[in-house]
Amino acid sequence: MIVINLDVMMAKRKISLNELSDKVGITLANLSILKNNKAKAIRFSTLDAICKALDCRVEDILEYIDE
Repeated sequence: MIVINLDVMMAKRKISLNELSDKVGITLANLSILKNNKAKAIRFSTLDAICKALDCRVEDILEYIDE
């Protein structure tokens, strides 16, 4: 299972969903879906923009957990 740790990185960087939405250019609804681990897919361009905005690496956002 792949887990999205967006909420963890946002807390570490002390950035709100609204602020990240503005920086990345993604709607609040779509960011909320990612943040709450409800997403079925993510575009590489979106992941790239999130990593740039949060100054982090992909593995800081995505985690694989063996079920």
